[in-house]
Amino acid sequence: MDYLIVFLISMVPVVELRGAVPYSQFLGLPLLPSYIVAVVGNMLPVPFIFLFARKVLLWGKDMPVIGRLFTFCVEKGEKGGRALQAKAGRGLFLALLLFVGIPLPGTGAWTGTLAASFLNMDFKSSVIAVMLGVMLAGIIMGLGSAGVFGAIGALF
Repeated sequence: MDYLIVFLISMVPVVELRGAVPYSQFLGLPLLPSYIVAVVGNMLPVPFIFLFARKVLLWGKDMPVIGRLFTFCVEKGEKGGRALQAKAGRGLFLALLLFVGIPLPGTGAWTGTLAASFLNMDFKSSVIAVMLGVMLAGIIMGLGSAGVFGAIGALF
């Protein structure tokens, strides 16, 4: 049941793997299986985001009630895409990988995939770059979480 929660947390936008891995360590779950479950959970929505999110957001941004949220998401995706393109130039694959892989707020798989779709990157390159970025973020969060919770455990 704990792994299911880790899996579901890793699918949630904004929280993603960056919240799921520390949560797993808080629960005392083994790091490697938690990491694998979180990576799979974080990657599951990526193809759907790439293929459909842009179309749905553009369709809904002028709708009553949901328009504001959809407009916010479109602007976030466009802004992320522009920032990525400006920094990357020709190294867009590596820039996307690092954008997703460095665990900062708003730079996860959801935003990275949406930015890639707004930049019209090809599907295969986008998914591979995001997957490698998610794996990198998972390693960073796993090491950080294991260190923090290990230090807390040593104190008590």
